[in-house]
Amino acid sequence: MLAIILYQNSYQLNEKSITISHQPNNLDAILAMPRHPLADGKPGVVIFIHGDGPINATHGGFYRPIWEALARSGFASLSWNKPGVGGAPGNWLQQSMDDRADEVVAAIHWIKGQPQLDGQRIALWAASQGGWVMPKVAVRYPDLCFMIAVSPAINWLQQGRYNTIASMKQQGRSQHEIDMELKRDRQVLSLLNNNASFEQYQKTQGDAADFTAERWHFVHKNYRADATQDLSAIRSPVFLALGGKDINVDINNTEQIYRQYLNRANKLEIKRYPQATHSMLEKSTEESFVKSGYKGLFFPRTIFYPGFLQDQQQFSWQHRDCQ
Repeated sequence: MLAIILYQNSYQLNEKSITISHQPNNLDAILAMPRHPLADGKPGVVIFIHGDGPINATHGGFYRPIWEALARSGFASLSWNKPGVGGAPGNWLQQSMDDRADEVVAAIHWIKGQPQLDGQRIALWAASQGGWVMPKVAVRYPDLCFMIAVSPAINWLQQGRYNTIASMKQQGRSQHEIDMELKRDRQVLSLLNNNASFEQYQKTQGDAADFTAERWHFVHKNYRADATQDLSAIRSPVFLALGGKDINVDINNTEQIYRQYLNRANKLEIKRYPQATHSMLEKSTEESFVKSGYKGLFFPRTIFYPGFLQDQQQFSWQHRDCQ
């Protein structure tokens, strides 16, 4: 059994820990190179942009099957610990979306200075909250090779309202309970708009206060985030992956906006995975600790929704020449 686990968790990658110079904090990163030399030159690089939360460079190993799929198309992958995660300096809860975009720009500069990498072939991969970061980078670097957007939202406040309603409906909550929660959300929004302190938030919300002080300040920095204007600057091909069972993001709204701003010939490819969740797992897998644990341990490449890895491999292969 141990041999099976080791075999299934062995990837065709060579991973190297690196440090990327950046202010205010250096980036503790991993460069995952294709294990075998490429016949047609140096690998391009896909930079990974995390979603919300304290995520490390590999996302607990979750990224490795994706890195392997991209390696088959001739791309290395670059990812880093969020500030304060895995011993990295800083605190990710002090970051704005612009701060996160600055990190990606630092990574692009680093790639361009590495002789073993093709600095003319740089792409981005972003999930969830990273969907606000990636378009900001595209404004500054319109000649990126391609972009892969997984479960991205458009507007922070709209996403929050959608998530509140969808998650409470899934829990079987009554319409009255949903209405009361939306009322509380409007109260919190009013506090944010009035630049209220964390202490004021605690006082007004009482037992319903579920933010820590750090989370309150993080939300205050970012709750006005909206990707619409930045999306209009994208000139690179985009692969948009959406899950039909996503209760975090309104996928219909996301698809509508992406089509509106990116539906140029051969530039936007959209894939809907009908039973996939926000994390691109089958709903039945995500809801079962036993099933997700079994797949993650014994068959990690199968934890994602069928076709998710293959579609990204095909898309990156089609656009490997950045034309």
